[in-house]
Amino acid sequence: MDVQQQLEAYFRNKREAHLEELKQFLRIPSVSAVPEHASDIRRCAEWTADAFRRAGCEHVQIMPTAGHPVVYADWLHAPGKPTVLVYGHYDVQPPEPLELWQTPPFEPEIRDNKLYARGATDDKGPLFLYVKMIEAWLQTTGSLPVNVKFCIEGEEEVASKHTPGFVEANRELLAADVVVISDTPMKEKGQPAITYGLRGLIGAEIEVTAANQDLHSGVYGGGVPNALHALTALLNSFHSDDGKVAVAGFYDTVRPLSAEERASLAKVGIDEAKIRTELGLTELYGEPGYSFIERTTGRPTLEIVSVTGGFQGEGIKPIVPGKALAKITCRLVANQTPDEVMDLIDKHIASHTPAGVKAVMRRSLRGNPFLTPIDHPVMQAAAASYEAVYGKAPIFTRGGGSIPVVEVFSRLLDAPVVLMGLSLNEENMHAPNEYFDLDNFDMGLRTLALYWEKLGNLPK
Repeated sequence: MDVQQQLEAYFRNKREAHLEELKQFLRIPSVSAVPEHASDIRRCAEWTADAFRRAGCEHVQIMPTAGHPVVYADWLHAPGKPTVLVYGHYDVQPPEPLELWQTPPFEPEIRDNKLYARGATDDKGPLFLYVKMIEAWLQTTGSLPVNVKFCIEGEEEVASKHTPGFVEANRELLAADVVVISDTPMKEKGQPAITYGLRGLIGAEIEVTAANQDLHSGVYGGGVPNALHALTALLNSFHSDDGKVAVAGFYDTVRPLSAEERASLAKVGIDEAKIRTELGLTELYGEPGYSFIERTTGRPTLEIVSVTGGFQGEGIKPIVPGKALAKITCRLVANQTPDEVMDLIDKHIASHTPAGVKAVMRRSLRGNPFLTPIDHPVMQAAAASYEAVYGKAPIFTRGGGSIPVVEVFSRLLDAPVVLMGLSLNEENMHAPNEYFDLDNFDMGLRTLALYWEKLGNLPK
């Protein structure tokens, strides 16, 4: 019996005990957004730390932050082998509205091979698989094929406010050759997916000032600059007629989509006609030469998200506005940086501001994009592990939004990040009747166990 067969036998023999243990984890109402649950958060951090100790991890610590604590653990007895950092979170979303739950949210119940409870799929179920996978290796072989560290936070559901600072302050402790996270979905049941890229984000407010006050349109209309006219002209200059961003240099550093990436994204199976119908649109829109999925995940954007100026109350006030405001956001892709893109927009504003008005941009949101190339060895090892267990090669996909903590790990630790989906989109995360499909409980354990072996065979 080889090591993977031993591990699989261990998972089968311990399945019921493991599920009962996961139910204990799920019974703790670790809602990070509600101050009344602060003691539950602490209790859940302690439970998580004890689970690592029971699994055989060492140096287990509950480390304070300015918010909820981080649980750290490691096992570092594989000299010459890569070090893997596993990130996850033990906090959960509020369960309301309670009346929509078929069973109480913190009383786990299995129905139709699905484990129902708040946090079952986001993220306690997937996180628990890593703990039991480590336990299985140590119980069956007495060692691990790689070195392992865990960084498990309690603030993911409230935007990980203190996590970037924690990672920066503990870069040496968390140093690793690869970061593995399971907090993203599979494409569908039976079809695994690896998310290899996320877009970054910037946000800014543009203020256009004409006269020092709103003016009577009967006295001044037609004779002075109108701040709203000037602002709309400026905003219109941000795009060409075909939907391309017209800011000089905006695309210069963009990492182009490879033929392999485009082929993989096409497998995601986005029905553009269905999107048009569902949204009541006659046409989609965007940068020419790209599909909807490519535009919304692998290409950068500039969006006008709000415009205000003049009288906003009921009825019409005949004035010439002296001031107008707009808010814009950009989604960024690999090799773009927030400050460089905002510098380009600043230059564009300076050269396209209509005569007679002043325009300034105030910068606010900023977040870097993330990408691990799909041909990276750690990605290919993950893909091979999925295919061996699920019988299907995973789809490599990108996310159109941002998960700031992913980019933080990638940048501060200078390590590739592998986002291994073990959940399903339909599992009601953040909604009533959240569940974790237990087919993915079983196959997820086997996939992770095989992945650890494959990582151990990679050069450090």
